[in-house]
Amino acid sequence: MQYPIQEQSNTVPQAQAVVEARNVSRTFRSGDTVIQVLRDINLTIQSGEFVTLQGRSGSGKSTLFNILVGLDNPTQGEVAILGQSLQPLNEAKRATLRREKVGLLFQNAHLVPVLTARENVEIALRMLLVPARERSTLSQEVLERVGLKDKMEHRGMELSGGEQQRVALARALVHRPRFLIADEPTGNLDSMTARNIILLLRDIVTQTGVGLLVATHDRNVVSAAHRTVNIHDGALA
Repeated sequence: MQYPIQEQSNTVPQAQAVVEARNVSRTFRSGDTVIQVLRDINLTIQSGEFVTLQGRSGSGKSTLFNILVGLDNPTQGEVAILGQSLQPLNEAKRATLRREKVGLLFQNAHLVPVLTARENVEIALRMLLVPARERSTLSQEVLERVGLKDKMEHRGMELSGGEQQRVALARALVHRPRFLIADEPTGNLDSMTARNIILLLRDIVTQTGVGLLVATHDRNVVSAAHRTVNIHDGALA
């Protein structure tokens, strides 16, 4: 069963670009064969913008995601996060930029099952050396925002699939990123739970001004976004 979500206006107030890909191409070598995975990609996500990315398996989505957050390098072209080009940065500086400015959300929640929801969220803040009291306060605030006020001390293995994904979202947001990237975040959820996650994502974009890019095959996610871009054989259509 589908749970339609009212389509959003495709007009976004003028805002800062949180991520820009300029003429990005990526090739790989397999013996004497050159494989072109991405072809001259130009993409900008603004703060407060919800964008979906659609494409078949093998179309280049994962490679593009890795390049946008500095986990891989383009063969040609450039990527910038908040105006900072990634190309001159070494791996340590890229990792710092990701920890401070980027939130990552995946199809699987990847919680530590024996830790509580609050402790799972605090992991992101531990990596930033945030003091313990502040970690606890920030984690509680963001868990309340995603609707888990009463589940903070439940262990990951005690939570439903939808609750686990909300914890993962809280973990991705607790350090107040400017760019949030999500890979099939509703793929493992039933229709009603997926709808609630979509509404939550849309509200967070509106309330916080984070720029959001979601890879998805879910038509309800697409209908909730400001715009959709399609990738086919490594090129944006």
